[in-house]
Amino acid sequence: MESNSATTTSGPLLKKNKTGLGLFWAKLVQQRALVLMSAPFLIWLFIFKYVPIWGWTIAFQSYKPALGFWEQTWIGFDHFKFLFGDERFLRVLRNTLAMSGINLVLGFVTAITLALLLNEVRKVAFKRVVQTVSYLPHFISWVVAASIVQTTLAPDGIINQLLIWAGFINKGNEILFLGIPHYFWSIFGASSIWKDLGWNTIVYLAAMTTIDPAQYEAAEMDGANRLKKMLYITLPGIKPVVVVLLIMNIGYLLESGFEPQYLLGNGMNVDYSENIDIFVLKYGIAQSNFSLSIAAGMFKTVVSFILLFAANTIAKRMGESRLF
Repeated sequence: MESNSATTTSGPLLKKNKTGLGLFWAKLVQQRALVLMSAPFLIWLFIFKYVPIWGWTIAFQSYKPALGFWEQTWIGFDHFKFLFGDERFLRVLRNTLAMSGINLVLGFVTAITLALLLNEVRKVAFKRVVQTVSYLPHFISWVVAASIVQTTLAPDGIINQLLIWAGFINKGNEILFLGIPHYFWSIFGASSIWKDLGWNTIVYLAAMTTIDPAQYEAAEMDGANRLKKMLYITLPGIKPVVVVLLIMNIGYLLESGFEPQYLLGNGMNVDYSENIDIFVLKYGIAQSNFSLSIAAGMFKTVVSFILLFAANTIAKRMGESRLF
């Protein structure tokens, strides 16, 4: 009898005692269907995201396309020294951080505010109309969106006409908005919000559906109005999603975009519109200085990696939700 009981309990005991690599392989076998479904994506990720990392070596070479890998001249950190000593790169770094910061702050505030307001709308038809209208600009390419912005801000555009009608400016003194350098960051921020505001609310609206309706009912019985329910139930309910998205967006602080800056930028506002991606195109790829472009791209990746881990670590120490 004793031997039989030992035999029947040994299997579960072994499973419970599995740790480390053994536990990993056991879960891998158990979830093999999910692993097989993920395999194509992992293969794509490896081929297109990890294999090209070997190209970072070009940043440490005086790269010549006609020469083989071992025939290149190795120059160490010269390209990085040039970047950090170049006034143009420091200027585009400032522009990149400024535009990313504007996009980050305005994007979060406006998207969360719109999601809160839509969540309070009781008329389903009106809510769907507002959502559809706010989503539509996201599906317009930046080529078309930039053309709309340029037409709107032109001297004979609707903004100047409204300013003349309101008496803020006189006819003949129209403002060339895209010709005033320090206006560009505001124009970029407003354009980005207009284009992506509705799309950014989707995640927050989905998170709000997971909040227990009983909490709202209890708050209503206690006399809480809509504002208090938003502040004390809805916002805390979506806080984990907000924190995770914030961490991810902090990792993209050096990714301020390319199309809006390239399409809305011109010779008059170049000091404020040019970012790192345009710098790489203009002074790296266009001039066949591939080593410089790789060095700038490598700088972006490393800094983004550091920012992501720093934000995640801070969230972890503060007891908030995190990526890992």
